[in-house]
Amino acid sequence: MDNKKNRTENEIFDLIKRLYPICRSITGNGVRQTLNLIKEIIPLEIIEVPTGTKTLDWTIPEEWNITDAYVKNSSGEKIIDFQKSNLHVVSYSVPVDKKINLSELKKHLHSLPEHPDWIPYVTSYYKENWGFCISHNQLKLLKEDLYEVKIESDLSAGSLTYGEFYLPGELKEEVLISTHICHPSMCNDNLSGISVVTHLANYLKTRKQKFSYRFVFVPATIGAITWLSKNEENVKNIKYGLVAALLGDNGNFTYKKSRLGNAEIDKIVEYLLKTEIGEFNIIDFSPYGYDERQYCSPGFNLPVGRLTRTPNGEFPEYHTSADNLDFVKPGKLKESFELYKRIVEVIEQNQTYLNLSPKGEPQLGRRGLYNSVAGNIKEYELALLWVLNMSDGNNSLIDIAIKSKLPFNTIYKASQDLVNVNLLKEIEIQQ
Repeated sequence: MDNKKNRTENEIFDLIKRLYPICRSITGNGVRQTLNLIKEIIPLEIIEVPTGTKTLDWTIPEEWNITDAYVKNSSGEKIIDFQKSNLHVVSYSVPVDKKINLSELKKHLHSLPEHPDWIPYVTSYYKENWGFCISHNQLKLLKEDLYEVKIESDLSAGSLTYGEFYLPGELKEEVLISTHICHPSMCNDNLSGISVVTHLANYLKTRKQKFSYRFVFVPATIGAITWLSKNEENVKNIKYGLVAALLGDNGNFTYKKSRLGNAEIDKIVEYLLKTEIGEFNIIDFSPYGYDERQYCSPGFNLPVGRLTRTPNGEFPEYHTSADNLDFVKPGKLKESFELYKRIVEVIEQNQTYLNLSPKGEPQLGRRGLYNSVAGNIKEYELALLWVLNMSDGNNSLIDIAIKSKLPFNTIYKASQDLVNVNLLKEIEIQQ
């Protein structure tokens, strides 16, 4: 058992280590390289959407690729070197090849005075600009000089790239699990979500499921918007959804509810956190954060929540070089993976039923389901009564578990036993 646990921890962490050196952005070869590594584990479809394509209110931008970048002093020493950290260059920087003085250079430098040893992560996706990111301690050491600045990047017509893995189930109704793939070398914000989702998909691909599952690997914001624009007619099939990110730090789990606030996914995650996880946080939806704000935008309003550990912006290492391989913990990645697996398990079992003998309490004893001595009712037999009482076609099993305060597994077993003696009928999912 421990060997299997350690193997899963190592597999999740090993994928992060392989992805860590890649320079990703919202477009470009780094995204393709990332998706191709994922494709070694799951049969991912890679989709290219050309520059200039209208996607809802957005337009696919030019593709950005970078091969090298540096700043040299007059002695020819590289004082900033993209090859040492891909965070050193502002993402989407235009090509530069010039010599400038210190005051001009400083206009294009970004640092973190409050964390003087860390390199910040900065982007300029939709406004032509260029820049470098360095530690504040390094910035303070710069002297008056003539500096050679070189950014070997390319902005030209290409495409936005994203990945999708569809796993058909018995039903066409879907579970959507989405994660973003557009950040360079940062492990918790980006790679933890990618790796946990990849291994969850790999776990499910050999198992028979009731629901269909769609795993989406997209650049943040514009990637989710692009996916929605290409699937606008099909999103009605999504019955449950999660945005996965920030799953490797030491923080407690945080669940952000869907815009609906009381969707089945909200009930399931909140129930599992309350009954199976120690400390946790639950927050209401807001139109700020990750791609849940796209899936939950008013024109779609999908039942999609977000499950992370410490939320974005609430840990010092967020969007810095300190979000590295030492920051994410294999054990925490495994815990996150196991919670996502448990959520899927409950989704698969969370059915709504109709009591076929609703007038009064049916006699369970003669059906072999009720053996308690009066006044000594057992948990399972109490679950039978709760399931019968609340199965009016309006309450799912998670509703009954929440109301009864009984374990979901006990409620589920009771429902299956009642089906087997023809006291319950499964209600088909409504479109």
